[in-house]
Amino acid sequence: MKDFSKTPPTSENLEQLARERILIMDGAMGTMIQQEKLEEEDFRGDHFKNHSIELKGNNDLLCLTRPEIIRKIHRAYFDAGSDMVETNTFNATSIAMADYNLEEIVPELNRAAAKLAREAADEAMAKDPSRPRFVAGAIGPTNRTASLSPDVNDPSLRNVNFDELVEAYFAQTKALVEGGVDLLLPETTFDTLNLKAAIFAIENYFESLGRRIPVIMSITITDASGRTLSGQTTEACWNSIAHAKPMGVGLNCALGADAMRPYLQALSKNADCFVHCYPNAGLPNPLSATGYDEKPEDTASSLSVFAEEGLLNLAGGCCGTTPEHIHAISEKLSQYEPRKTPEIDPALRLSGLEPFELKGKSTSLIMVGERTNVTGSPRFRKLIESEDYESALKIAKQQVENGANVIDVNFDAALLDGEACMTRFLNLVVSEPDISRVPIMIDSSKWSVIEAGLKVIQGKCIINSISLKEGPEVFKEQARLALLYGAAVVV
Repeated sequence: MKDFSKTPPTSENLEQLARERILIMDGAMGTMIQQEKLEEEDFRGDHFKNHSIELKGNNDLLCLTRPEIIRKIHRAYFDAGSDMVETNTFNATSIAMADYNLEEIVPELNRAAAKLAREAADEAMAKDPSRPRFVAGAIGPTNRTASLSPDVNDPSLRNVNFDELVEAYFAQTKALVEGGVDLLLPETTFDTLNLKAAIFAIENYFESLGRRIPVIMSITITDASGRTLSGQTTEACWNSIAHAKPMGVGLNCALGADAMRPYLQALSKNADCFVHCYPNAGLPNPLSATGYDEKPEDTASSLSVFAEEGLLNLAGGCCGTTPEHIHAISEKLSQYEPRKTPEIDPALRLSGLEPFELKGKSTSLIMVGERTNVTGSPRFRKLIESEDYESALKIAKQQVENGANVIDVNFDAALLDGEACMTRFLNLVVSEPDISRVPIMIDSSKWSVIEAGLKVIQGKCIINSISLKEGPEVFKEQARLALLYGAAVVV
């Protein structure tokens, strides 16, 4: 029997274990911190004694100011049966920390959080050397959304862009890996464009590092509509992020386990990787000790239904769950075999807010709406030149209503700033569900214009096009970026 206290576990160990049994994640960090009844001075400590802004509630700071509390919580989850714990870094990006004027502490904060979780994992393996324990670097969605406007009067406005998200996620990823995490977990994804930026940053970091570690991604379905906050269905979201080839994908937060079932079924059917679920402990209840309704046995029973259906490789808990919940989940799920990863047939899979699939000869014709192309539609060009974007949007909507499966968008005209027009128009398209439910074809002879569009669309687009006219090196670089952005290409 291998002694993991002397030989650190590897990604191969993690993958093998997930094929042998359902792995147990941890439960809520915030719920456990709330039970500590902390005050402002706990969040300040010596680090932030004279900081000008109130810090109470910035839970990630406790990794620096009250590390013994965070270490204790990690230990409690390992003792309860967790195979992995998440670092206390849900908000540890420069974007989220900007609310507290603490952007500069991001590297130190993430390294400290990873070190605390690593110490707890090593301690748990010393107690039971036969059982490997893992640390997942938690990467939250930030407190901003790249697909939605903060101003109802200006749907094209954004308070964060793709490049800013990539920069923030790269810095967090780098510090987490330097701190010793075994895998990365971008989680609670309410906007797929934010997650695509995280994927872009993680892949760039792996390239600079010269090696990879596993990535598990987690989506949040916000309500009974079965969609993320930014409007995508589960299948559409998976089509948008499948290019990352993660070790696992799943659902967390917002809902209790029972309400997640149809969305987990859809993900399990379509994802050719491991699938996880870590739900809230039912519905919020301010009178409950944890703030949520479900008792440990309730959450465990609901997850056991998923396990019995063969939907799970990993399971844990989100808001309102405690070590008691994790212990109950661990005991209950030990009776079930893990999900078998399905073989997914090759196909062209795209997405807007909804999925689109072209598989073999099942679809003989795809209708591409080209009325939103300034080179083919004089009317559309005049509307854009006069900045009448509202009327231009009506043309796009009419194409979808008339049966277009894909909308082609092109701004290659002499008097237009292609990058600016592409960004503004597609930001407006994203705000119109009747249009953005279908995939977008980003069409330009200029790569910079194509890239501007790729940074705006959360779905899986088509790039029209890349070619060898500028030589093989340019072609290969554009193909590499197309893959990083998660786009299909016309060559």
